[in-house]
Amino acid sequence: MKKVLIANRGEIACRVIRSCRDLGLETLTIYSEADEGARHVIEADDARAIGPAAAKESYLVAEKVLEAAKNAGADAVHPGYGFLAENADFARAVAEAGLIWVGPRPETITDMGDKERARMLAHGAEVPIVPGSPRFGADDNDGLEAAGAEVGFPLLVKATAGGGGIGMK
Repeated sequence: MKKVLIANRGEIACRVIRSCRDLGLETLTIYSEADEGARHVIEADDARAIGPAAAKESYLVAEKVLEAAKNAGADAVHPGYGFLAENADFARAVAEAGLIWVGPRPETITDMGDKERARMLAHGAEVPIVPGSPRFGADDNDGLEAAGAEVGFPLLVKATAGGGGIGMK
């Protein structure tokens, strides 16, 4: 590994840049039109524009990120966090493009994205977990009150996938 594309922006990109420098690796950042003069762009060894300010038109477009990596001679991709970091398809695309994915295996990303599966794997590995209940259907709350009594109150009801906590009640 010689040159790492950091598929993120801001403070997380700056932290990855510092870590790469400590390891003797070159850094490449990407940026949207809004981030052209941002600190991560200035601090990196190389930087490539990937599109308009809206993340859905720049940072979240896997093809643009991979094109920047190839055009700049990067041989690895570090996702930072957020954006494409939890996207198993992106992790696979990086590997399929012949680049090194600096992150968890795509299967791990998928497993950890499903909270019930993540709990099951943690339990099987004897990792301590907070009390919880099995999954309830979207329109099936039968047993929720009993599960709450068993787990204890206050009770947090969380979606099993996606949302980054947005679905907590």
